[in-house]
Amino acid sequence: MYRIRFHGRGGQGMKTASQVLGTAFFLEGFEVQDAPRYGAERRGAPIFAYVRAAREPIQERGIITRPDLVIVADETLVPVPAAGVLLGVSERTVMLLNSLELAEEWTRRLKLRGPVLTLPVSGDVKERADLPFIGATCAGAAACLTGAIKRTSLEQAICAEIGRYGEAAVQKNLEQALVAFDAMSARAGLVKQSQEIVADSYRAPDWIDVPFEGARTSTPDIEVPATSELSNTGLWRTHRPVIDYEHCNRCSWVCGTLCPDSAIKVDPDHTPRIDYDHCKGCMVCVAVCPPHAIRAVLEADARVEEAKK
Repeated sequence: MYRIRFHGRGGQGMKTASQVLGTAFFLEGFEVQDAPRYGAERRGAPIFAYVRAAREPIQERGIITRPDLVIVADETLVPVPAAGVLLGVSERTVMLLNSLELAEEWTRRLKLRGPVLTLPVSGDVKERADLPFIGATCAGAAACLTGAIKRTSLEQAICAEIGRYGEAAVQKNLEQALVAFDAMSARAGLVKQSQEIVADSYRAPDWIDVPFEGARTSTPDIEVPATSELSNTGLWRTHRPVIDYEHCNRCSWVCGTLCPDSAIKVDPDHTPRIDYDHCKGCMVCVAVCPPHAIRAVLEADARVEEAKK
């Protein structure tokens, strides 16, 4: 069975990537599972999607903890614990990253024992949340690396999954997917199918207890425009970013610009302030802070500290 995980941020097309790859496998005669996994839908938050493909009926369910291929659309996710990029990665796992850094550099940084590759993505992208057609690129590269999917099947899968968005979208996604497919041709078949996972090695998953938010009245629906600030999206967090102002360089254009929800406000002296009512905990700011002055704290721990003050 092939076990493949796509990691990205909300809005980068990882759900679509899994659907395209799953359909391509199906066209080759495989039994397939493909599904995304995330909490409340939010742009910029870490998400992942997975694909299982086998010639026999698939009995496994749930997340993939022993991947054969891990594809990372956004390299800033690698150091974010909540993203789980390195979960279950072993010496037989192929790691494929969208990065301008060399694969050898990632091998050194992460001390990986398995193969590491980088995606052929242009370097002129300025916004992390604006990676054009990266989902199709990831799907195209993955299809080639398995060695089980023909170029024509990939084309049919993209037409089937992207067709509802119009011919222009199909052509743009198709172009990017085929470029990535061809770029990986020298590594076709590098990803190998792994054996069935037996129940003897099962370990219960870790759980995060999210506190219940009591309310004396039901929250009303807001059905008029320009009212997003009235929605307290900060309740979605499991982790919160905390700024250490002693180490902050006041280069607030970095965290303030890259925050996908504009939840980082900037004082006149360039000091960043996090609006916790609307910070969803995507941890983009933690990943991009140049002096590493922002750290991720469990929301439950942060509330305990707040209660002591």
